[in-house]
Order: sequence, then C-alpha cells, then structure tokens
Amino acid sequence: MRGIPPSEGTDAPAEDLPALARSGDGEAFRRLVEPYRRELQVHCYRILGSVQDAEDLLQETLLAAWRGIGGFEERASVRTWLYRIATNRCLNALRSGARRPHERAAYQPEVQLPEPSHRREEPSWLEPYPDVLLDQIADHLPGPEARYEARESVSLAFLTALQRLPPRQRAVLVLRDVLGFRAAEVAAMLDTTENAVTSALKRARGVLGRELPGRESAPLPDSPQERRIVADFTRAFEAGDVEAIVAMLTDDAWLTMPPMPLEYQGKDAIGHFLTTVALRACRSEMLIPTRANGQPAFGCYVRDPRTPILHAHGVLVLTLTGDRITALTRFHDNSLLTRFGLPRSLRVNTDGKGER
Repeated sequence: MRGIPPSEGTDAPAEDLPALARSGDGEAFRRLVEPYRRELQVHCYRILGSVQDAEDLLQETLLAAWRGIGGFEERASVRTWLYRIATNRCLNALRSGARRPHERAAYQPEVQLPEPSHRREEPSWLEPYPDVLLDQIADHLPGPEARYEARESVSLAFLTALQRLPPRQRAVLVLRDVLGFRAAEVAAMLDTTENAVTSALKRARGVLGRELPGRESAPLPDSPQERRIVADFTRAFEAGDVEAIVAMLTDDAWLTMPPMPLEYQGKDAIGHFLTTVALRACRSEMLIPTRANGQPAFGCYVRDPRTPILHAHGVLVLTLTGDRITALTRFHDNSLLTRFGLPRSLRVNTDGKGER
C-alpha cells in the first residue's frame, strides 16, 4: 500500500491489530484493512463509475486511514470506519471536480452511423468492471436492510442509473440499499442527521424506480442457460449472422456505445446498425469470452485482411433477461482490455482461432 512504511511481519492475534496499528506498526495495519480492500474498491466504483478512479480513491482511502489510525477508537467496526473514509473521499472528489468524466479521444467510426433511436446524456465515464476482481471480495453479507443483491448492484443498468443521482443521494442509496448499513450508521458516516439520510434515500429510490422499472432475473452465472446464450451469440456474431442475433433480442432491447451518447432501441434499429456498421460484409470479428459487472462479456477483435493479426476493438457486455438479450453495451476504449487480462492483438492460427 503506497505511503505506508514497511515493517516487520507480525503474527499477533486479530484483536491486537488495532492497538499495534495505532502504535505505528505498518504490517498490523495491512492485516487490519486488507480483508476490506477489494470491496472498498467496488464501493468507490459504484459511486464514481470508473475503475481507474476507484483504484485511485481506494489508495487515497487507505493512506487517509493510515494517517488517521491514531484516532480510531473502535467505537465502530474497522469495516464501518473504512467505509466512512472511502465514501467521504469519493464525495469530496466529486464535489471538487477532481473526478470529472475523462476526456477520451473521440471514437471515429469507419462508416457513417445510422440515426440513433435516442440521444441522451449518458455517464460517458462509465467503465466495465472485471468479474475477476469481484470474485476477490471477502464474503461480507449485506445488512438486513439491503434491497439489492450483490450481482444486481454491479450490473451496468444499475450503475448507469446510479450515476444519474446527485453524489450524496448516490452514496446514501449504496450505503443503505446495497450494503445494508442502518440509517444511524449512514448519518454518522456522512456527518448528518437520520432524517436527512431518510429524505435523500426516498428521492434516490424514486429515481432508480423510474430508471429500473423491471427487475426480472437473468440466468445464473455459468449456468447451462447462460452458456447456451453466450455460445449462440458468439457463433452468430463471428459469422456475421445479424438475423440470428436479432432473434435473440427482446423487442425493447438497447444497443449503447459509451462514451458516445447514441442509443439504438428495438430489433429493427439494432439489426440495421449491425448490418451497416458492426457486422457489415467487409468486416470480420472474433470474440474472446470474459465477464464484466456480473454479466457475460467479450474482448472484441477485428481481423486484419492483410496479416494474420486480430486487432483489439473494445469490450462488449451482454445484459440478459431469461433466455433473451436485453442490452448490448460496446465500450470502444481498447485500454480496458488489459484489465480483463486480454491482449491488444491476437495472431490467427491455421484453424482460424486467435492465439494470444
């Protein structure tokens, strides 16, 4: 952890760690906070919407905790204390503008894009979160007042809706409805009153209720149903079979491409986009499966007709409901691939498959 001095290892029992950390034992501090490191990063990601910003704020949180460990009097649990620091660090960053949406190079499509179904202000800074990082979270069950399951609370639909809330409402909703902290605990974290927390939560729930009107279940991760959908989609996409892809969509499915504020809704609009842009006749793509935000995802690669090389072409995330696809979200930033352990290019084997 950056900024925390190295020290001799300690095999002290867990109950002695706070006192040892207060005395300046860096290793005791590491042992004290390490179980919460990954879930704190996800907490920052929910509030900020950016994986990189979440990592930066996690480091700031841990450094602030180390500097303030002398004042930790154990009136609350270590976990609650760390969440208080992380939440306020995120809110301060949003308030100061230090975490404004990143200015990315504008995506330049190779062909003219069709007229979108909608143009609206999307959270252009929203990035996909690798499931491999979610799998590293310690098994801390949310409190009894939580309203969202862990998988639902990292879905792209939830994150997109959450980013439209004012920062303080966003924090209150995550602390109360995702993590299940009591109103009194949240009030203490935010240095406000329980009435203010209740009021902010009511407004936030109203917005999310409109943004997320339906909460139908998706197939369980890696279930036979999900594997079948992913296999069918991969086969159709790599074959350029737009008709087969469209048959897998719900009638009101969406196609979005953050950070572009263009949205295509419905089978006709998405089919037209796939035919004229993504899967046009002169183009061939390969999908490498991965997972993001608790959802099936792919690293996308475009074949170079002149060489045996596949070039990175962003990350594609599927949102599923039952046995249908309700959303296709294409992130065009190729730098995201490295977070999923995927390369920027692949070499095509003699069997036509990609080799890393």
